[in-house]
Amino acid sequence: MSLLRAATAVRENAHAPYSNFKVGAALVTPSGTIHVGCNVENVAYPEGTCAEAGAIAAMVAAGETEIAEICVIADSPMPVTPCGGCRQKIAEFAGPDVKVTMATTAGVQRVTTVADLLPGAFSQDYMENT
Repeated sequence: MSLLRAATAVRENAHAPYSNFKVGAALVTPSGTIHVGCNVENVAYPEGTCAEAGAIAAMVAAGETEIAEICVIADSPMPVTPCGGCRQKIAEFAGPDVKVTMATTAGVQRVTTVADLLPGAFSQDYMENT
């Protein structure tokens, strides 16, 4: 299954009763395993979970810690980018050259890299003196 198909399928499971903005994410690890996540809203808005964070949590729960590629899809007029927090979460598990595909349900796609998505990402290099 392709990442886009996996993200599209899991998007349908999103819990978005407040915004009606369903998002799906799928990532693949170097082992070839695909992990998926969808957004889960909560009436206390800041307590929701993004699709990308859900896919990353599923990956870590499965015992893997490296993203080889990631795809995000939403029903929007243009490809939706991961929020700032999810960009940092992706950068925690993906190298700067990892491919990030953002897509719409209408078929529009934008492809970039983690480095282009989050220039100046906070990394372990900053923690060397601790």
